[in-house]
Amino acid sequence: MPINVSLLKEICETAGAPGYEQRIRQYIINEVSPLVDEIKINNMGNVYAIKKGKNPKRVMVGAHMDEIGFIVTHIDDNGFVRFHTLGGFDPKTLTAQRVIIHGKKDVMGVMGAKPIHVMTTEERAKNPKTTDYFIDLGLSKEEVEKLVEIGNPITRAGELIEMGNCVNCKSIDNRVSVFILIETLRSLKDKEVPYDIYGVFTVQEEVGIRGANVSSMDIQPYFGFGLDTTIAYDVPGAQAHEKITSLGMGTAIKIMDASTISDYRMVEFMKQTANKHNIKWQAEILTAGGTDTAGIQRMNDGGAISGAVSIPTRHLHQVIEMADKSDIKASIDLLENCLLDLDKFDWSFS
Repeated sequence: MPINVSLLKEICETAGAPGYEQRIRQYIINEVSPLVDEIKINNMGNVYAIKKGKNPKRVMVGAHMDEIGFIVTHIDDNGFVRFHTLGGFDPKTLTAQRVIIHGKKDVMGVMGAKPIHVMTTEERAKNPKTTDYFIDLGLSKEEVEKLVEIGNPITRAGELIEMGNCVNCKSIDNRVSVFILIETLRSLKDKEVPYDIYGVFTVQEEVGIRGANVSSMDIQPYFGFGLDTTIAYDVPGAQAHEKITSLGMGTAIKIMDASTISDYRMVEFMKQTANKHNIKWQAEILTAGGTDTAGIQRMNDGGAISGAVSIPTRHLHQVIEMADKSDIKASIDLLENCLLDLDKFDWSFS
C-alpha cells in the first residue's frame, strides 16, 4: 500500500521552528485526536497521543515536531533583518534560500550575502559564516517594522515534490517521523496493544532534545522508541564505510549515535521483528548527532529499554532533504509490529 504523500506534504510544509511549534502542533492534534484514547499537552507544548493497552506499563515513542529555523535579532536602518540560527546549519546551504518570517503576518524574504563580484580574493577563499547572511524582505525599515519584530521565528520556504520513488522537501527531518507516528497510530486504532502507548510529538529537539527530556521524566516509560532521520551518504565520492545508510535499502535500526547506545535487547527485538514480518532493514551507526532516543532512554527513574527507528535521508539540514517512500513505509511497518509484539520477547539480561 503506498504512503499518503499528500498528508506528508502538509506536515512538511507546516511551519514550526524550535520553541514556536504552534502551527504544526495544532495540525498534529487535529490529525491524531480521532485515532487515540486521549490527547494531552504538557507545559512545554509536547503532544501526548495516548492509546491504552492491556497492561499499564508505558511505551514512549518520540517524534520531534520542530524544524531547524531562525529567529529575528535585528532590523537595520535599511530594513534588512539579522537572525540567529535555531538548530544546526552548514552556512553555505543558506545561499539562495527563500525564508518566511512569521510576524504579524507571514512575510517572504530571501537570504542575501556579499556578491562574489565584489569579494576580495581572500574573501572568496573563506568558508561562509551564518553571520555573513542577512534577510532581504524588499521593504523599507518602516514597512518591515509594521510586520516584524525582534523574536519572530523564521522558517525555510519549500514545497514537497516527488522525484522517482523519493520525496524531496525542507524539513523531512523530522516531519517524516511525525508522519510515521501518525500513520502508525492510525493503523493501530482498532487493534489491541500489550502496553499503554504514548505517542509523543516533541518540541525543541533541534536545539538539544529538550522536549523529549521533559516528557520522559513525566511519562516514566518502561520501553522507548525514538523516531528520526539519519544520514544516507550514498552519493558520489562516498566510501562504503562512510555511507551510514542508503536510500531504498529499508528502514534503519539504530545501534548507536553520539547521544545513545541503544539497548542491545531492543536492537535484537527490532531485528527479529523486522525479519519475522519481512520488513527490509539496515543497521545504523551514526558517530555524530543525537535524537530524542537519548532523552527517552535515560531521563526517567531507572531508564527505559530503548531503541530507534531511523529513516535514511540524503542532504540533511538542507531544503532538499530526500527520503525513499519504500523506506518510509518500512518504518511504519516496523514500528507498528514492534508495538504489537513487545510482550512476546524475553527482556531479561543475558
